[in-house]
Amino acid sequence: MVFSDDITSIKGIGAAAKEKFQKLSIFTVGDLLEHYPVNYDIFEQLRPIATVEEGETVAIEGVLLRHPETRKVRNLSMVSCRITDGTSNIYVTWFNMPFMAKQLKMGTHYILRGKVIRKNGFLSMDQPTMYSRQDFTNKLGTMQPIYSLTAGVSNNQLTKAIGTALKEVEAPKEHIPLEIRKRYGLIDYKKALRMIHAPKNMDEMLEARRRIVFDEFFTFSLAIQYMKNNRAITKNENVMQPVKECDEILERLPYKLTNAQMKVWEEIKKDVASDHMMQRLVQGDVGSGKTIVATLALCMAAKNGYQSCLMVPTEVLAKQHYEGIVELLEPFGIKTDLLVGSMTVKQKREAYARIAAHETDIVIGTHALIQDKVEYDRLGLVVTDEQHRFGVKQRETLAEKGEKPHILVMSATPIPRTLAIILYGDLDLSVIDELPANRLPIKNCVVNTNYRQTAYRFIEKEVLDGRQAYVICPMVEESETIEAENVVEYTAKLREALSPSIQVEYLHGKMKASEKNEIMERFSSGEIQVLVSTTVIEVGVNVPNSTVMMVENAERFGLAQLHQLRGRVGRGKHQSYCIFVSGSRSKETMKRLEILNHSNDGFYIAEEDLKLRGPGDMFGIRQSGEMEFKLADVFNDASVLKQAAAAAKEFLNDEELMKKKHEYLRERITSYAGQTSL
Repeated sequence: MVFSDDITSIKGIGAAAKEKFQKLSIFTVGDLLEHYPVNYDIFEQLRPIATVEEGETVAIEGVLLRHPETRKVRNLSMVSCRITDGTSNIYVTWFNMPFMAKQLKMGTHYILRGKVIRKNGFLSMDQPTMYSRQDFTNKLGTMQPIYSLTAGVSNNQLTKAIGTALKEVEAPKEHIPLEIRKRYGLIDYKKALRMIHAPKNMDEMLEARRRIVFDEFFTFSLAIQYMKNNRAITKNENVMQPVKECDEILERLPYKLTNAQMKVWEEIKKDVASDHMMQRLVQGDVGSGKTIVATLALCMAAKNGYQSCLMVPTEVLAKQHYEGIVELLEPFGIKTDLLVGSMTVKQKREAYARIAAHETDIVIGTHALIQDKVEYDRLGLVVTDEQHRFGVKQRETLAEKGEKPHILVMSATPIPRTLAIILYGDLDLSVIDELPANRLPIKNCVVNTNYRQTAYRFIEKEVLDGRQAYVICPMVEESETIEAENVVEYTAKLREALSPSIQVEYLHGKMKASEKNEIMERFSSGEIQVLVSTTVIEVGVNVPNSTVMMVENAERFGLAQLHQLRGRVGRGKHQSYCIFVSGSRSKETMKRLEILNHSNDGFYIAEEDLKLRGPGDMFGIRQSGEMEFKLADVFNDASVLKQAAAAAKEFLNDEELMKKKHEYLRERITSYAGQTSL
């Protein structure tokens, strides 16, 4: 068995199972082995009940305080009892397991393991697993992998399939040259795969994880640096001079640009008038005003006789940018077109004709901008917004539509400068580190689940006052292994909790693009007042009327991601609020979230979060999940990123990559550049 073999070559996976595995993007044996655990269930020693806390998964031993009670709620049978170990007691409930009532005996010691929750002010366990002493002893200290799942694929099924594949697959080709593996103390790749899926202990898992993370960063850094070295300094084929229209726009604006915005604008003007092609990243916090700077650049390109385009990740965002830019630039005779996937064939054909004939100066759209049918005339400037949503290859494809157009990349991801220099190594870096003076600071609060009903009343009040709200959940549908508020069920619950006059809808990444666009447009227009969503909302919609952002299970998100989610509010004239609801009361979790509570500065938050990283944070918190690495995380693995980038730079400087023995690595870099996003 080899990595490229079809998934059905694994015993037990037939045509029906194959279809389900494909929903997890698992098509080959290699895809399966690179479907890494998202967490581990670690069996630890028995805990005194008095020491357990809400949100923890623990094992306890105790006896019944009194006989179990059986009752029915609608169609659900419930068996409940109270367990004590002498230090304290805890409520335990089993659902649809009526036989437990006869199985539980007074005076008998039971070992139970499950997640601790809080119900009506008391600590409880729902549906705990019961173990014999021998079974529990056998599992003690083991790490059971937890995988992301889809309907019809269980954790056990994945674990079994991966175990079979690990036994039968041939050792894959090494991605990293031997001399680099030796220098950085990296284990071989197949051993790392075995240890990441079935580690004997935490040390073994961390060693395996470091090897795989290094591999991802090394390949990525090679792709970025290889592009930079081969492109070198490109002559400016599209020289642009300052135009009076830009100054007039600045005078007409109802606000004054910040010093940081003006500094970046001057850098852009200098770039496009210089001898070399502009390749610049503008990194700015949420709400720092990157769009107006980009609009000035689009205006300058148009008035210098060039076409330009702006590529954004969602149709709703494209339409919002289109409307704003038309309003601002049309008075100056600048024509703008919109190009998105949902347009009819006729609409697209007409747009293509206008673009090819240079009847339009600016084209705003999504991936539709890089389709083969789009032919530009004198494309002089390419702008990509929310760059971490686009692959390096996509940016390159768009640039190839013109004769070496200037490239302006915008990102709101608050990445510390030291890491940004590595991740955006082929671009010059500008930072807008100052927020507009007219922005009302968002008021934040970090609360536990007991505050939920109060939060609902607050959301209701804001909506009845004419505002809108977001509620963010980390899961789409119920998982066997990860308990978190999921979007679909949560929406039903919220509809019951809020006034019937309030329109509540949900949004998640598994919906069809047309469904997502419809929901986002209805929310933008105010038809939907409360939107329950996954992090798909992180970019892609600008609703100034939204004043509340409530994040459930906030402990499951990285701080940078939480900060970007918070950036969806605070965009209008009304006071905005962000409520972080944590299902964990651990001191470490609260310490992390308090950083958000006391600061609205994304770059400060990113730096502080780096200081709090540790081995215990390796799983469960995806700080930079949008960057598309399978396992690596820019924040959690910052030190490995720096090592891998240094190794890649040294490797390229020695011209090692051109040697025949590294042909496989060259192929990997080419495909990686097309898939990986920044």
